[in-house]
Amino acid sequence: MNVFKFGGASVKDANAVRNVSHILSLFPKDQLIVVVSAMGKTTNAMEEIVDSLWKRNEKRYMELIEDRYQFHQLIVAELFPEKHYFIYQQMDELFESLKNRYYLPISDNYNFEYDQIVSLGEVLSTMIVEAFMREEGHLTTWVDCRKIIRTNHDYREAEVDWAKTEALVNERLLPLFKEKRIAITQGFIGHTSEGFTTTLGREGSDFTAGILAYCTNAKGVTIWKDVPGMLNADPKWFDDTIKLQKISFKEAIELAYYGASVIHPKTIKPLQNKGIPLYVKSFIEPNAEGTAIQESMDFDHLVPSFIFKMDQVLMSFTPKDFSFIVEENLGDIFQQLAFYGVKINLMQNSALSFSILFDRSKTDPMKLVEKFKDQYTVRYNEGVELVTIRHYDQATIDRVTIDKEILLEQRTRQTIRMVMKNK
Repeated sequence: MNVFKFGGASVKDANAVRNVSHILSLFPKDQLIVVVSAMGKTTNAMEEIVDSLWKRNEKRYMELIEDRYQFHQLIVAELFPEKHYFIYQQMDELFESLKNRYYLPISDNYNFEYDQIVSLGEVLSTMIVEAFMREEGHLTTWVDCRKIIRTNHDYREAEVDWAKTEALVNERLLPLFKEKRIAITQGFIGHTSEGFTTTLGREGSDFTAGILAYCTNAKGVTIWKDVPGMLNADPKWFDDTIKLQKISFKEAIELAYYGASVIHPKTIKPLQNKGIPLYVKSFIEPNAEGTAIQESMDFDHLVPSFIFKMDQVLMSFTPKDFSFIVEENLGDIFQQLAFYGVKINLMQNSALSFSILFDRSKTDPMKLVEKFKDQYTVRYNEGVELVTIRHYDQATIDRVTIDKEILLEQRTRQTIRMVMKNK
């Protein structure tokens, strides 16, 4: 048993869906669980539909649904030129139900409504992909993950009930492989004990692949992306990137913690617990080697990795009564930062001050200045950047600090983090 995950870019149009069929044909003897995301930018579009429902904007709601219908209709028409295919009826029924939802009573819980609607993007994509795979001759079956992955009631950030999910996988999923070779199911979604749909948060589709691999003791998980594998830096900020051939679970979690756009730690952890390797491969060049994430740490130090966070704010707090920064001050500051939803990317304290770094795009620094001005002297620098280097040496430090002034620096044996601005 292997688990494959295809994201939105890998099923964004008809040609992309055909490419999925080609990739599956490269594994003719494997039993596969194929996890599929919503097509293209459908998740963002479905979020707009939820928003228009919540604001009771019927005209906008219907326009957005029609836009998604036409988007999927074009893909289906290219894959299935004759209207007699059952997928047309399935799609029409789903969109009609979504339109009618506007006239039903809605919950006073926004996140509940979000999960019931946004999850339909994954349902749609898997219906289309599975129908086409079957048409191409693959021995596939469609699996509703809303009946497999059991969660609690934390809509939009649901937590998995691992014991119940494992039982449902054994009861409802694994028996399907007696007659079929490929099960196609949705990423990102689960269900409560009452049967209400939940979603698993950002990177939820990758997490679904990890959950199903854990519950089936899969040989491996492969995430198919539009890159050759995991790179040691974002090409947007760094020239001459290098593909990481092999890294450990621990290294992948560390990179994700520092902000690298790699696999989310919640995806990696269940795989690490059972020693199931994770592969990141290119759906453009499916025969290329890609990156392997596995147990051994022997390869982690071979290539330095660079993580860049731009448009940061470095803010410092100093008590106005000339006292030292003590636990009481820190507790007060953290409580207020949590209230404003500030995500701290780095922090450091001295005897007299406490400094934090955060994304300018997510938090207005003037709001924090206003909040803390009575008790603290608050200073900040905008337009700074945070560079994290894993497995650094002096040459890598010199490379990223040209024409930069270092405002703050933190080092461990393996990691250096520098807050910098242009000179």
